[in-house]
Amino acid sequence: MTQPSPTPGGASSDRTGRFVTQPNGHIAPLSPHMSIWRWHVTMTASILFRATIIAATVGALFVIGWLGAMAFGAEHYACFASLAGSPLGLFIGFGLTVVLFSFILNGARHTYNDTGNGLTVKSATLLSNIAVWVPVPLAVLFWVVLFAVGRVSL
Repeated sequence: MTQPSPTPGGASSDRTGRFVTQPNGHIAPLSPHMSIWRWHVTMTASILFRATIIAATVGALFVIGWLGAMAFGAEHYACFASLAGSPLGLFIGFGLTVVLFSFILNGARHTYNDTGNGLTVKSATLLSNIAVWVPVPLAVLFWVVLFAVGRVSL
């Protein structure tokens, strides 16, 4: 099977579309569009890691609100505590717990990859599946324990 002969900077008949000439003179295709790549769990893990960073930033705003409520006195703190203990507050707390576990697992995955390990397709898929799917059961287990020991109630 012969490869289409690309023209630098032009289109060709293959699926990648356009080509570029690299500084060494090598002609290479541009990175293909999402419609060409087959979706993989490593892509999901990468996107979720970025989303957890954004969600952790939102969580930091809640921590700032908590500190502000403490700084303004007992009345304000009681108001904040009642909001945090409401069903909506508990739902937000659960979501932030999922974010925390996701951030920890994805961070561990990235740290392990930075050592040069876990870069084969099989191991990258396994580590990505752990980072994508395990945060929710861990958060559920964490909140079940909180309810079981009486630290949280509805």
